[in-house]
Amino acid sequence: MIASMTGYASVTAETDLGMMTLELRAVNNRFLDAVFRMPEELRAFEPLLREALSGAISRGKVECRINLTARPDAQAALEVNDRMVSALLAAEQRVLAQAGGARGLSVSDILRWPGVMAATEVDNERLSRTLQQAMQQALQDFVASRKREGAKLADVLRERLEGIEALAQATRPKMPQLVQAYQQKLVERLQEVFGQADDQRIQQELALFAQKIDVDEELSRLGAHCSEVRRILKQGGVVGKRLDFMMQELQREANTLGSKAASLELTQTSVDMKVLVEQMREQVQNIE
Repeated sequence: MIASMTGYASVTAETDLGMMTLELRAVNNRFLDAVFRMPEELRAFEPLLREALSGAISRGKVECRINLTARPDAQAALEVNDRMVSALLAAEQRVLAQAGGARGLSVSDILRWPGVMAATEVDNERLSRTLQQAMQQALQDFVASRKREGAKLADVLRERLEGIEALAQATRPKMPQLVQAYQQKLVERLQEVFGQADDQRIQQELALFAQKIDVDEELSRLGAHCSEVRRILKQGGVVGKRLDFMMQELQREANTLGSKAASLELTQTSVDMKVLVEQMREQVQNIE
């Protein structure tokens, strides 16, 4: 099964720091580009979360956003470091003794001083387990959503392939008709100019014309490319780049078909094929 590069998942879990919400959202990108937005108190766990993410996703621009909401009944108790305060006040007195005009420390200054206020310690091991479990659950939902979207993309691609094959199939019977019409026009032109038609010259002209407009090779390659795209879709996995290459090959054959078109109808067929290929190419850009 193929997967889309777009997806979304959200998981909520209870931690020692409060209620945590972990969100994953992604759009298409050539490579894996992961961005983590989280509170600083969780930043130390980013490598673990990044490793889990890269193990489940190969391509896409992924944003992992983690929000914490403190609960009133789970506020971490704050404690004053008395030894730090005493040392700070003693240092203040020494400074004031040397610079009497200096402004003393306010209570706010003291409370903001690094090391004065200490929160109740958090069990980092338990917090790490909670974060990893939340990430695994989010990734499971995230990957499932990408696969559902991928299944829809695969259906769209198969529908466009059927359209290309139908155009190719309708083109083959028209080639003898074009040669016959050209023969009739050539005979009429020779009779008009010379009063008679030279059979040998007619055959030479017809051979050159038939060779010029022969698109059997292009139609065969189009059929082979369509079969290969179907095989890739059935195989599944990370196939976005491979499918993008196949779109280039289909576009090449449709262009060549257009350059050999000997009638307005065949020119329109080439245009219709290129439209279908372009529609497929746009969808392929979203496949992992």
